[in-house]
Amino acid sequence: MRIVIAGGHGQIALRLERLLSARGDEVAGIIRKPEQADDLRTAGAEPVVLDLESASVGEVAAALEGADAAVFAAGAGPGSDAARKETVDRAAAVLFADAAERAGVRRYLVVSSMGADPRHEGDEIFDAYLRAKGSADEAVRARPGLDWTILRPGMLTNDAGTGLITLAASTGRGPIPRDDVAALLAELIDTPATAGLTLEAISGSVPVTVAVKDVAGN
Repeated sequence: MRIVIAGGHGQIALRLERLLSARGDEVAGIIRKPEQADDLRTAGAEPVVLDLESASVGEVAAALEGADAAVFAAGAGPGSDAARKETVDRAAAVLFADAAERAGVRRYLVVSSMGADPRHEGDEIFDAYLRAKGSADEAVRARPGLDWTILRPGMLTNDAGTGLITLAASTGRGPIPRDDVAALLAELIDTPATAGLTLEAISGSVPVTVAVKDVAGN
């Protein structure tokens, strides 16, 4: 498969790129800074330098041409202001979805956030982030041209992955290693029967492959 990841230098994205390239997939990661390219090559991914805050739909669609799946894993990141939550966490996700539709890439995964809600109230930066992610999720869900799956992990940690998770429409709060989120994304890419689902994930007791089969109804 060819898989294109937006936010290719993110902590989850780099882990996912290593997993996908190790199993023989062709992986491309969209990055904003050329100096990040070597890190992607080390992870086994082809770097594509493109700023999703200023690129056109056509430019992003060109990067997605021929892909079997697209993964939106970009984010403004800690320390960014509310304006960038809007331009990256919402607008870039919508742009990437627009481009996927134009390029004919149906399989579309979103790394969202537990608690994402376009109607979330509050004046803090994190409140703006949850609104932006919720709005992006709503925009993706409204697209019949995409076989989308939205993943909302719990509190992300850098602990070593265990491969054991809880995956459901609602899991309750809890932590999950980024290693396990990456493994889960790789499994979801391969499981088109999860299209149309919004899923929460935290650490648990079920192997990733089994958890995905369970939610897919297999």
